[in-house]
Amino acid sequence: MFNNKKLIGILIASIAIVSLVSYSLFSSTSNLVTTSVNEASSWTGRIFSEPVNMVVRFVNSVDNLVNTFEENQYLKQRIDQVNEMQVRIADLEVENEKMRQELNLTETLSDFEPLSATVISRSPDQWMETLVINVGSNDGVRKDLAVMSGNGLIGRVIEVTPNSSKVLLLTSEQSNEGVVSARVQTESGTSANGIVSSYDPKTKNYIMTQVDPDAEIKAGDMVITSGLGGVTPSTLLIGEVASAQMDDYGLFQTVNILPAGEMTDIRFVTVILVGERSEVSED
Repeated sequence: MFNNKKLIGILIASIAIVSLVSYSLFSSTSNLVTTSVNEASSWTGRIFSEPVNMVVRFVNSVDNLVNTFEENQYLKQRIDQVNEMQVRIADLEVENEKMRQELNLTETLSDFEPLSATVISRSPDQWMETLVINVGSNDGVRKDLAVMSGNGLIGRVIEVTPNSSKVLLLTSEQSNEGVVSARVQTESGTSANGIVSSYDPKTKNYIMTQVDPDAEIKAGDMVITSGLGGVTPSTLLIGEVASAQMDDYGLFQTVNILPAGEMTDIRFVTVILVGERSEVSED
């Protein structure tokens, strides 16, 4: 009896041990299979996902590049617009300053009848010779009237149409029509007459000749029109003395004049119509 109980206990214990071992083996196998399947799936996902990620990154890079290019183009356009605006502002500032100069000139010419005009044409190959303005005979302009710009005399009218006029500049080297009778106002209160007959492009000075050799002329003396030529009215400012010396023959002085008027960038001018003090004699 005792032996049978002992045998039954051993059998039950054996069955329990076998069951535990079997469960343990089955559970381990399941974990191993699951792990293997998961690893295989992971590697497969990596193999297929990497090219996809590369394509996505490439597309994003291209998109960023396109966006950057478009942004750069926009910024360049904005910069160009800013530069154009700055140029326009600078040009307007220069134009306003020249208009102020002409306004001040008009106010100082109270003894004359000034007529404001705008330069409408100036040929590059005749830049220092002539220019065309937008007033003509319909505005009272006639041939030989004096023309000023800035603060000084720059030339005279040589051709007139109903709505425009051609001006011969004092800087002309091709025509003797630009000769002007002038007078130097010295510090002593005396004056010395002469003729503004040419222009020196190197020094950018007018050249006044046939000046009294005994006149005490100094740098800074004012040079004005004398009106003795019967064409240009008197007391119009030409410039100031830069230097004076005897001519090659020792007979007269030659005076270099620093122009008071605008020389190159002439946009607005003032035509001197015949006024009360104009000493112009009709031919």
